[in-house]
Amino acid sequence: MLALLFVFPLLNLGCTSPLRKPVEPPDKKELVRDQLVIHSNFFLPSNHRLVEDLVFLRKNIAEQLELTFSDEPIHVYLFEDERRFRKFVESRYSSLPNRRAFFIKNDTQLIVYAFWGERVAEDLRHEVTHGYLHSTLQNLPLWLDEGIAEYFEVMPARLGVNASHVQLLAKAYRNEQWRPDLQKMEQLKQNQEMSQIEYAEAWLWVHFLLKRDDQSNAVFCRNLKQYQTMKTTSPLSSQLESWIPEMESEILMHLKKLAEQE
Repeated sequence: MLALLFVFPLLNLGCTSPLRKPVEPPDKKELVRDQLVIHSNFFLPSNHRLVEDLVFLRKNIAEQLELTFSDEPIHVYLFEDERRFRKFVESRYSSLPNRRAFFIKNDTQLIVYAFWGERVAEDLRHEVTHGYLHSTLQNLPLWLDEGIAEYFEVMPARLGVNASHVQLLAKAYRNEQWRPDLQKMEQLKQNQEMSQIEYAEAWLWVHFLLKRDDQSNAVFCRNLKQYQTMKTTSPLSSQLESWIPEMESEILMHLKKLAEQE
């Protein structure tokens, strides 16, 4: 999923027309599980498999990335259908691109908006991953933020393998339309700069570094921890160059192996 992550000042939420009453987000039902506060206008059991999936996601991210999360609430506004969701987005965030779900961080809250549809589980895993990350990390680079969300949006049984990204990158490489470039990814600052190929490459770097071997996994997780302490950190690419001298060829081999398994 090509997700959106927006950081808004507290008093600049949305683009509501003064001539039209804004559509309110769901608020009749509230379900609290760990960090999640799920708002909806329909009954959602606390042990629903979708809720359990999101609770497990927190544990899965914490274990794989060796992070400790805060208890800051993540507010998930779950609309009953796409029509209501679109009306809300149009009235509050009309400048946003057309997406099925999005995450917003403002001065006081972490918020996810989504609707109940065929891909709601995937959408929520992606956007809630952003929420978990932003509850504990500061100034996380865009490519890392999106790459990690793309990694965890797939079902756990897939072990982080995003099949659509594998296919896209393999085809683009065969057609000489793309080559991996971590330094270029590190320069990305806005979601608008990212096309589908950048989301796919961000995912590939995350998957490669987590799965290559114990050393690359350790370096990756150690790099993330620096964003918990708000210490300045050198770009990950510069940390990797000294001990993965053939980084491009290695990640391309990693992609080839994944493509052969699909």
